[in-house]
Parts: sequence; C-alpha cells; structure tokens
Amino acid sequence: MRTALLVATPDRLWTRNFTLYFGARAVSLLGDAMLPVVTALAVGAIHGVSGVGSVLAVWTAPFVLFVLFGGVFADRVGARTMMVGADAVRLGTQSVVAVAFFTGTPPLWLLLATSFLAGAAAAMFQPGVNGLVPLVAEDPQRANGTLKIADAATQVGGPVLAGVLMVLAGAGTVYAVDAATFLLSGLCLVFLRLPGRTPVAGPLSVWGDLRRGWSEFRSRAWMWSVILIWVFFGMLVFGPYVPLGSRLIGERLGDVAFAWVMAGLGAGTVLGGLIAIRLRPARPLVAGGIAMSGFACIPLSVALELPLPLLMAGHLVGGMAWAFWSVMWSTSVQTQVAPDVLNRVTAYEVAGSVSGVAVGQALAGPVAEIVDPRELLLLSGAVSVAVCAALLLTPAVRGLRRAPLRGSAE
Repeated sequence: MRTALLVATPDRLWTRNFTLYFGARAVSLLGDAMLPVVTALAVGAIHGVSGVGSVLAVWTAPFVLFVLFGGVFADRVGARTMMVGADAVRLGTQSVVAVAFFTGTPPLWLLLATSFLAGAAAAMFQPGVNGLVPLVAEDPQRANGTLKIADAATQVGGPVLAGVLMVLAGAGTVYAVDAATFLLSGLCLVFLRLPGRTPVAGPLSVWGDLRRGWSEFRSRAWMWSVILIWVFFGMLVFGPYVPLGSRLIGERLGDVAFAWVMAGLGAGTVLGGLIAIRLRPARPLVAGGIAMSGFACIPLSVALELPLPLLMAGHLVGGMAWAFWSVMWSTSVQTQVAPDVLNRVTAYEVAGSVSGVAVGQALAGPVAEIVDPRELLLLSGAVSVAVCAALLLTPAVRGLRRAPLRGSAE
C-alpha cells in the first residue's frame, strides 16, 4: 500500500472571509478554554466539587441531546445564521453569570440554568463549524491546519488568562471576558460575505431531515466505521486521560509540572497543524491513521512515570499526531459530503465522537477506585495502537482518496 504525499503550493488563504472566520473561531475557542478554569475555581469555591460537576454535566447533556437538531437547522436556515444565534444566546448567559458574580454570590440554580442554555446553544453552533470552512476557503486542508494551530494556542493561553484574571479581578471579570468573546465571534460571522445557498427542498420536517442526515451518514462506510472505532477511543483513551493524567502527574510532580506537560501538548498540536498544512496525502485517512499511532505516547508516558522532560516529549509527539489526524478527518468530511447535507452529517459524527468521550470521563473516577490508574493508562496506550490498526485495516478507510480542490485539475 502506497500513500503518496504532495507538498502544498502557496495560494491565497487569508481572504477577507477566512480572516473573519478565523477571528470568530479564535476568540470563541479562547472563551471555551477559559470556561473550565473559572468553573472549577469560582463555582467550586461556592458550591464545592459536586457543584462543579453538576454545572459541567448540565452543559454536556443538552449538547449531546440537541447537536443533531443543530445540524438540521443549519442545513435549513444556514450555518452562519445558527452560529450567530448561538453566539447571541451565550453572550446573554455569560453576561448574566458575570453580573451575578459582580453583585454577590450566584445561586446554584442560576449557574445550572445558564449552563444548560449555553450547552444547547453550543449544540446549535457546532455543526456549522465544519460547514462554513469550504465556503470561506478554497483550500479546506490549509484552513483546517491553520484553525488547528489557533485551537492549540487558545488551549494553552485560555486557562492562563482565566487564572490571571481570577486572581487580579475575580470571577465576574472572567465571565464578562468570556461573554465578550461570543460578541466578537458573532460580529465576525455577521460580516462574512458568503455565496448564495440553495435551500433544502420541501417543507420543514425535523424528523425527515434527521432521517436524511442519518441516511447520508450511514451510506459512507468510511465515516461510520471511523466513528464506531472512535467511540472506543473516546471511552478508553481520550475520555479517561484528562482526569487520570492530571491526577497522576500532579501527585508525582506537582501541578506546575502538569502545566508544563500541557504546554508540550499544545506545542505538538501547533507543529502537527503546520505539517498538515504542507502535506497532502493521496489517502488522507490512511496517513492520519498512521500518524495517530504517536498518540499512544501520551498515556504511556504518564503510566510509565517518565521524568518531566520525557513526559513533555511524549505529549509533544501525541499532540502532533492528534492535530494531523484532526485536519485529515475534518478535510475529508468537508470535501466528501455534499454541501446541502454537510451540517447534518457533521452533527452525527460529532454526536458519536462526543458520546464516547463523555462516557470515558464519567467512568474514569469510579473505575480508578478499583483498578490502578497506571494500569488503566497502560490499557489506553494499547487501545491507541489498536485503534490505529483498526483504521488501517478498514477497507473503506484505506480506499478513501483525497478530493480535488475547487477549480483544480487534480
């Protein structure tokens, strides 16, 4: 089996549309990265660990429940419209929480209610993230690689910014800044100049549209087989890693060491995004599956209790692997699925991916009380390798070829 590689030739990525879309995604991702920190610190100080868990769980539940409907409405009324609406809702929820912190101690019911609304809004926002990329960039792979770099930067900078603001100005300021990120994101999306869209034919039928999306998703063996494999990856690798990895590294080397390890992961994600911008494998999912074998370095480096420099190196390699696979996968979805169903199909693949991660996160704590967390992470390392093997052994995944660029003679 031969996976040909091409090196990208320079072309114009930073158009007005892509610059605005990049700005919207960057500020939105920054706000998303700040939220877990302020929730853990501010909500935990008032309502304890159970309060933090409840607020986070109440965000996740509506996201999983409503993301499929987000795909339907994005295809019906337009991805940008849904995303701007979702940003407006989250601007409101975060502003309410900011005012509550500025004026006193917010009750738990208010935090739960706003978290639920924010999670539902995120479900309306997320399907359009994939659908807009082909509309704002002629080269989706370069666009996805660039967006992945922004994602990595915000994952490192967001928690730091939230922590500094918490110390200097308090939780109300952090929530106010978070609200401002959604305002900026919505404004950037409003000013996009998008081509006219062909409306979905026929009267609005939510269940009919869901069935059409499911039919399109199911008809692509390469897609549903990857998501099926990814459910196990989420449950056994991605989901358990954060609670178990942070605990083991923190207990052995301290919280500062964990921050350095996360910095290594972020640096690796940036490098992986840069590589994905340049390399164009003829079979993108094969190349991505091979690269993902490097992700095993993350759980294994923690389970083997390596010294800090090697821990950082393992997370650097894992971050590169994850970023390269993510760009190959996103680009494949965006270029292989028809625009009129792209948002619905994206909703199904997002729901499948998130469900596995949520189950893994929920089970990590109880299982770790019975089984040594190091043994669980050794299992995660083995599953990472098995997932890569499963991807490469799936005929539909091996056979998927890169789609030509718009206007290209490829």
